[in-house]
Amino acid sequence: MSEPLIRVEELTKHYYLPKTKLLEKRNAVRAVDGISFDIAEGEIFGLVGESGCGKSTTGQMIVQLVKETHGGIYYRDRQINALPANEMKALRRELQIVFQDPSSSLNPKKTIGWLLEEPLVIHGVADRAKRREIVLKTLEQVGLGADYLKRYPHELSGGQKQRVGIAAALVLKPKFIVIDEAVSALDVSVQSQILNLLKELRDKLRLTYLFISHDLNVVQYLSDRVGVMYLGKLVEIFDVSTSAVGPLHPYTKALFSAIPDVKGTRERVLLKGDVPNPIHPPDGCAFHPRCPLAVDRCSQERPGLQKVAPRHEVSCHLFEEGDFPS
Repeated sequence: MSEPLIRVEELTKHYYLPKTKLLEKRNAVRAVDGISFDIAEGEIFGLVGESGCGKSTTGQMIVQLVKETHGGIYYRDRQINALPANEMKALRRELQIVFQDPSSSLNPKKTIGWLLEEPLVIHGVADRAKRREIVLKTLEQVGLGADYLKRYPHELSGGQKQRVGIAAALVLKPKFIVIDEAVSALDVSVQSQILNLLKELRDKLRLTYLFISHDLNVVQYLSDRVGVMYLGKLVEIFDVSTSAVGPLHPYTKALFSAIPDVKGTRERVLLKGDVPNPIHPPDGCAFHPRCPLAVDRCSQERPGLQKVAPRHEVSCHLFEEGDFPS
């Protein structure tokens, strides 16, 4: 794999709550709590976890739709979260995002042709004739024809809308795209078409993806590496194709045990309790109140990501002590 295209260091996002008479100080929801990882050029990096774990916030911070509380975001070793507004605007051509719900991200009052041409207008790309040529080519890349130019979003199916959403991200010829739950609302047959399209576009256009999803089957199918988040933290990063041992962290094992198993040979791992309050996360390992393997140290010390194999990192005290169960 090539050098990192995207790198984040201690990325943090806290949403501060207003101070009240009952609260002596402002509390904060720790949406993302000091995560670090990189994405190689040409790689599809999957990000999974329960709802509210910070996946979407992470993706939106990387493309600077949401401003981080702390940490560094680097694109080709250039710290983009420290750039002035004019330089960041120019860089946005290379960093794009595809949202979960195209119905809410596409302006219902504008035609598809207008929606795809407007980014080119904003960035001053070519003249009108050239812009139309670019829009038509982009539509063709996502499997849609010129007859879609005059259509409105409400005239399209869910899959067609998502293809337009992908086209809107592609029209500026980016290098990196955040794909945020882009197939979760689609029928299974349409999901497979969109996933295959994303793979084809990655290979053809040499794109790099951060693919965010809660669907583990989809993530395993599309991704080269997978990062697993829990309560705003990364608990494991592993290579889908080369990991000889598979997921190691107890939380990751529980997640992947929930994937339907036709043969019935996979043991189901059931977690006790609920996800802790992100305003008052537990001391030590955030997962320890629900972990069936927790020891005393887990409630006292927060573990860091430890490299256990090439392209495989785990955040778990049990593994550090060399007593990690198989």
